[in-house]
Amino acid sequence: MTSSPGSPGSSDNPGSPGSPGSPAEPTYADRVFRSSSALAGGVLVLLLAAWVGGDALVRGEGRTPWAAVAGLLFAVPLVVAFTLRPAVFANDDRLRIRNPFRTITLPWAAVEGVRAGYSSEVFAGGKKYQLWAIPVSLRQRKRVARQQARQASDDPYGRTSATADVTDARARRAPADQTVDDLREQAERCASRPTAQGEPVVRWAYEILAPCVVGAVALVVLFATG
Repeated sequence: MTSSPGSPGSSDNPGSPGSPGSPAEPTYADRVFRSSSALAGGVLVLLLAAWVGGDALVRGEGRTPWAAVAGLLFAVPLVVAFTLRPAVFANDDRLRIRNPFRTITLPWAAVEGVRAGYSSEVFAGGKKYQLWAIPVSLRQRKRVARQQARQASDDPYGRTSATADVTDARARRAPADQTVDDLREQAERCASRPTAQGEPVVRWAYEILAPCVVGAVALVVLFATG
């Protein structure tokens, strides 16, 4: 999983004529969380689809090129939806979740909880939304647990300093669990901000759904009339 830290954006100068009263708070870019393994897998699958589909278009005969076009229309958006599209964007005002077929915008005041069980989830407005971009790895959890057990056996009397414990705290959590902890802390910290108020907003990704439907219908017609 990869994340991009926020960077300072443009802020009004308190001494400028266009900013009377108290100075505006500086704005920061969204922190972006993605699954690096999903990105890599998606790129490889798209390259394979382009190779196979392109070969069928160039060398295919009869209805084969049409079947290749329909298949690409159906498959490529699905690959993009489940590999390249998922992302989580977090700033001081809201959490924006881009899942395969939906984009959910949650002001921090609307967030009721964030947790990582067998999947990463956020609760808002009495509903549960999965964070596809922050996959939970049981293997990573087991690896961290083994490291903790090994460290405990190497230091049975707790001689490790408190400073070292604080420094190594993040290393003692699986990446997905640590990310969820960070989002939970940010939700608690930012929920009272005036700009973090509002209701959840859900938008369907029609740019993904439309070509999938067209490709599926074309495939059904081609097979039915073949």
